[in-house]
Amino acid sequence: MKTIFRNTFIIIFGSAVFYACGTEKPKSNPQPEPQPVQKVQTVASSGKYSKGDQVPNETVCMVNNAYMGKKQMEVPHNGKMYYGCCEMCVKRIPNDKSVREAVDPFNGKKVDKANAYIVMISDDGEVAYFENEENYKKFLAQNS
Repeated sequence: MKTIFRNTFIIIFGSAVFYACGTEKPKSNPQPEPQPVQKVQTVASSGKYSKGDQVPNETVCMVNNAYMGKKQMEVPHNGKMYYGCCEMCVKRIPNDKSVREAVDPFNGKKVDKANAYIVMISDDGEVAYFENEENYKKFLAQNS
């Protein structure tokens, strides 16, 4: 019985020493590995809409402010509908007021993205939010 116990102890202890020696010790203050930035792929080149066009609200990721070319995930909040491209966006919209609002480039007023007139402002799908179509037309006239 003593022999079995001793042999078992030696095997377990030896395995533990081997394991400990074969693994790297953690650094005292390890720095987190930098995570790659995930670039949102837009499909502005789909041909359906181009720079200067109004785009349907449901085709815009309202967190990334990007035309995505297809209907996004619906995020209802306070009786309004917002849209996000991924689960992170869906979770962020109800909890972060800043992603539900934008500034109208014409008059500088805050605009609720759920009610905005959304226009694609770049060839890569970036969008701007206007209070209404009239503000967008005035903005165009002012910046021509």
